[in-house]
Formats: sequence, C-alpha cells, structure tokens
Amino acid sequence: MSIKKIRLKPGKEESLGRRHPWVFSGAVARMDEGIEEGDVVLVETSKGESIGVGHYQIGSITVRMLEFGVETLSEDFYIRRLNEAFRVRCTLGLAAPERSQTPGRETDCYRLVHGEGDFLPGLVVDIYGDTAVMQAHSPGMHYARNTVASALTELNDAGIRNVYYKSETTLPYKAQLDPQNEYLIGSYDGNIATENGLQFNIDWLRGQKTGFFIDQRDNRALLERFARGRRFLNLFCYTGGFSVYGMRGGAERVVSVDSSSKAAALTDANIALNFPGDGRHTTEAVDAFKYLTDMKKGEFDLIVLDPPAFAKHRNALKRGLLGYRRLNAKAFEKIAPGGILFTFSCSQVVTKEMFRMAVFTAAAQSGRRVRILHQLTQPADHPVDFAHPEGEYLKGLVLYVE
Repeated sequence: MSIKKIRLKPGKEESLGRRHPWVFSGAVARMDEGIEEGDVVLVETSKGESIGVGHYQIGSITVRMLEFGVETLSEDFYIRRLNEAFRVRCTLGLAAPERSQTPGRETDCYRLVHGEGDFLPGLVVDIYGDTAVMQAHSPGMHYARNTVASALTELNDAGIRNVYYKSETTLPYKAQLDPQNEYLIGSYDGNIATENGLQFNIDWLRGQKTGFFIDQRDNRALLERFARGRRFLNLFCYTGGFSVYGMRGGAERVVSVDSSSKAAALTDANIALNFPGDGRHTTEAVDAFKYLTDMKKGEFDLIVLDPPAFAKHRNALKRGLLGYRRLNAKAFEKIAPGGILFTFSCSQVVTKEMFRMAVFTAAAQSGRRVRILHQLTQPADHPVDFAHPEGEYLKGLVLYVE
C-alpha cells in the first residue's frame, strides 16, 4: 500500500526546512482521501517535493514529523531512535553501563524518551529500575505502542523487563481511542526506585504523569545544599521529592503540603522509607495557597513553590501569569528575612521571560529586596531540540529574600 500524502500551501514548508517537527492545520492545502488518525503520511511542499514523514492527527497540529528527507518510515525506525536516546542517557551517566554507583548517588530512574527532544514526537518513556512507563500523546504513538514496547526490551544493557502503558489521560479525547492503562510486557514486580541514593515509592498505576516528577531531580539535589538548619516548607509537594532531599540536607523542620490526601500519604511513605521515625517532618493535606496565606510571617526560611501548570494552553496564559504573581507575592510576604525561595513554572506556554517578569512583579509588590541565585530548567534527560524550543517547559528560580 502506497503512503498517503499531505500537500502544504506555498511557503508553509519554511519551518519544516528548519526541522521544526509540527505541521499546523492552517498550513495544509490538501490531503489524500482516506487518511485516518495515527496514519504515517508523506508531507510535500506546494510543488510536490517530499519533505518527510510523520503521524497524522485531527487538531491544530495536523502532523508530527518523525523523519525528514525520506518518503517512508523504515522498519527499524523505533529501534534506531530508542538506541540513540539510550546512548544519550549513557553519556549522561544515568543509564547502564556508565551509570554511576558512587555511594549516595545511585540512580535507577530517568527519562529515556522526551518526545520531540528525542525526535519521537508524541512519546514519553520513563524508566524506574527494570520497568519502563510509556505515555502516548498522539494517536500515531498509541498505535505504535506494541512496537515501541518490544523495542524497549531489546535495548542492550538497559535491563528493561516490564513495559507499562499509561495513556488514558494523555491522548486527545476527540480521537476516541479508548486507551487502557496496562502492562504490554511483563507485570508488576515492585515500585521502589532510587534517585541520588534516596528511595521513592513510584505509583505509576494511579499517580500523576508516570508516577514521579523526574524532571526535578537536579533541582532537588540543589535544594539539599541549602537545607541545613533551615525551616523548610514544601508546597504542592506531590510525593515529597523535595522534602526527602531537604531531610537529608539537614533541615531543622520540614512541612509538606498538598491538597491531595493521597499525595500526602505518598509523601509520608517516602519520608518513612528514607528516615524512619524522624520527627522533623509533618504533612498537611490542605490547599497550598490557603496554607501559605494562613501561616505566620517568618515561620519558614526555605520555601519551595512547585505548582501544577497554571496555564496549560494559550487561552489561559493571562490568568496563569496572574496566578504565578499572586502565589509568589504571598511567599515573599511570608518568608523569613534571609530566606531562600525555590519557585517554578511547568507551563509550556509560559516563557522564561514571562515567568521571570511575573516573579519580579511579585517581589516589587511585596517590597522585599530579592536576588537571583540560580536560574533552573529541566535536566539533561529531558533534552530540547534546537528546532523545537517549545520543549523547554520547566522554568525555575532560586531567590534570596532579604
């Protein structure tokens, strides 16, 4: 069967010439009949010249490009791409055989595939020990799930025995794919992962995302360096990653806050796993903003603000930026003099400049003198394709508040 084609309007191939991996619906001049969601299609210029192949889907992003300069997808495409991604993680020292086993720095969880950053748009794969948790964000990757799962277990030295597919909440609902969260290969055989020598219960069956926010690994390690002797408040704590690092860093007191009682229970479990019987830690299952509003001024001198995305799409951008300003202004109002504030945005539509301006405005409103100590982003196993700057979604600042 010959591959179906999508032809672009004149001039609309320019971004693809720079290897940007998305074809927007407004760029399409015409399509072959019978194209269905998830099909691999050939994209052509207005003159009929081949550009490359990608997955078709209904929506503003019509094609997610898989490979440029070809007219069909090779049978070994997924094997090649996954091997390339694995070699990068080996280079970073996160994956075997180069994984560092220095005492206190052992790590067996990392992101193996970061969508466009690994030239596999619509696919995320996180590794927890010998289990790969896979998420599809496009119909094409959903249909390729079994091929991807098989390729994952064939990666030499990766040691992947189980592949859990978790895409019930990540696929476009209009596609009506009815995905089921399930093991494609293997089965459940434990959920304890190690990050920098600390252990965590990973709930990939029912937790958010793939079960753990791997993208904060380096930022958690940085917080540990600031924790000694401080009174630490971790807002929007989820499973308590920052709290566990703060405990190891020697914090005098740690309070973890999340509106979800389930998240609070996971936090308690992770604290108990690493610091059994340690009375420095308490958990509050309450709204984080309400807790921040109600607490005494100067009660904490180390605060982490790691909220969920306030702006998940462009229509919510204005309201999202207002949310970041309000949250940070309240933190500036309440943090003790000489305090350290870690503040983040994971909203992709919020740029680094927008987030920094929102925090700057909050600091000005509070009347506090604030200095930037560190500017943070996602770790190296969440790479950003130069042609796809949208992949740099995590923004963070470490601030000293006088």
